[in-house]
Amino acid sequence: MSSKSYDLHGVRVFECAVDGPALCSVQDAVAVIGEALGHEVSLVVIPVSRFDPDFFKLRSGLAGEILQKFVNYRLRLAIIGDLSEFAVKSAPFRDFIYEANQGNAVWFLANIGEVERRLASQESG
Repeated sequence: MSSKSYDLHGVRVFECAVDGPALCSVQDAVAVIGEALGHEVSLVVIPVSRFDPDFFKLRSGLAGEILQKFVNYRLRLAIIGDLSEFAVKSAPFRDFIYEANQGNAVWFLANIGEVERRLASQESG
């Protein structure tokens, strides 16, 4: 599957391909942001498998740096996939997921269906 953009509940979405390059640095995130901005989207969806394992270690700082780039460019981000392995290993990361999911800038969700449900509830609410 390749990356694609589409409209979902009134939101322009850029969904990154599962088999794309890993996001191991801020520069990798900026490349994704550049591609997404070329599609004039407001929400970027990236599979959890695309992130370097250091992203899930809050101590590394990589998650904060990457997420800040998306915020700086006013792009919302949904990271989709099974996060249970990371949440079990780290209570701070589990708390981080919980707090992020309370807001609207960054979501950690199981699949694209959950993204769709979130957007639908915002549209009707």
